[in-house]
Amino acid sequence: MTPTPRRTVLLAPDKFKGTLSAAEVVQALHRGIAETAPDWHVQPCPIADGGDGTVEAALATGSRERLTTVTGPTGQPRRARWALHEDVAVLELAEAVGLRALPGGARAPHTATTRGLGELIRAAIDAGARTVVVGLGGSSSTDAGAGLLQGLGAQLRTAAGTDIGPGLEALADLASADLTPARDALDGVTLIAASDVTNPLLGPDGAAAVYGPQKGLRPAEIGPADALLAAAAAILDPTGGHFDLPGAGAAGGTGFALSLLGARQRSGADAVFELIGVDALLEQADAVVTGEGKLDVQTLQGKGPAEIARRAVERGLPVAAVAGAVTLTAPQLREAGITRAWDLTSRAGSMRRALDEGEALLVEVGRELGHWLTAVGSVPSR
Repeated sequence: MTPTPRRTVLLAPDKFKGTLSAAEVVQALHRGIAETAPDWHVQPCPIADGGDGTVEAALATGSRERLTTVTGPTGQPRRARWALHEDVAVLELAEAVGLRALPGGARAPHTATTRGLGELIRAAIDAGARTVVVGLGGSSSTDAGAGLLQGLGAQLRTAAGTDIGPGLEALADLASADLTPARDALDGVTLIAASDVTNPLLGPDGAAAVYGPQKGLRPAEIGPADALLAAAAAILDPTGGHFDLPGAGAAGGTGFALSLLGARQRSGADAVFELIGVDALLEQADAVVTGEGKLDVQTLQGKGPAEIARRAVERGLPVAAVAGAVTLTAPQLREAGITRAWDLTSRAGSMRRALDEGEALLVEVGRELGHWLTAVGSVPSR
């Protein structure tokens, strides 16, 4: 008698922001599944979409962890983690100069700089990287990427010929720019900006108007900030070919600076999924479990779990999801290809308990996922 082939479930959640990393979510669900569906092979696949967790996802698939000390968003040294596999480096803006890198969490909307990200890119190149993927989520600054350019060697000067200072307010002093040293540093390097943001640099949909408040800009400061960005863009991009590009407004204008250096913009999910080999793993799977901290309408706008579900459905795979909170309706979940969804907040009875006991609750859900997988396994495979 021919033995029944062992079936595989791909565990592909994003992080539960502020509580558990994607890898920790995978581990907890795996423990529960192993109790109730021991015959299923569990394939771990922590995912990210260009924001926090992008480096973690790369490390989970075999990249080596690297640590580099760079200039933090407010000037203090910051130890930043990144990933390297052969000649491909994966970096996170958030890790070097993002909101989570702010000392004490105190926001600095006028002076926060992206210099450390430029330094981190340079360190990756010095380590042998020839493809550098930069996740742009979680930024703390609105400096149009001027600091990043300086970190790579660009000369951004005042009328007196001195280097401009850090952050948005220093853009008022920008009188001339020579980007040649930064471009030379990237010679032979493929630079990829991983972000799902499509905002331009300027205007009502631009970096200051849409994202400035997240960094601490007050409503009355939005207009002046946009004017500073416009004046800087005229100097950094005299031909005007970049400031209006989709994604130029990502990360306080860091997308604009990267475009000036020849970076290709990629969907964050697409870039990360390619790096970690999601498509090949889906080809070997019989079912998929995804999720994130909150399944809501933003999830449907190209975020990692929705993209995982879309690719799984294309292959005829059943998809379940687990989240700290679920605000999508049943029809919305079905439209996204998700046939079952577990909500930790509803299970716990409160958001506080869901946050405090997330790991234990995920193990419980894993046990129920095991029963779901057993039911899925009773249906003939593809």
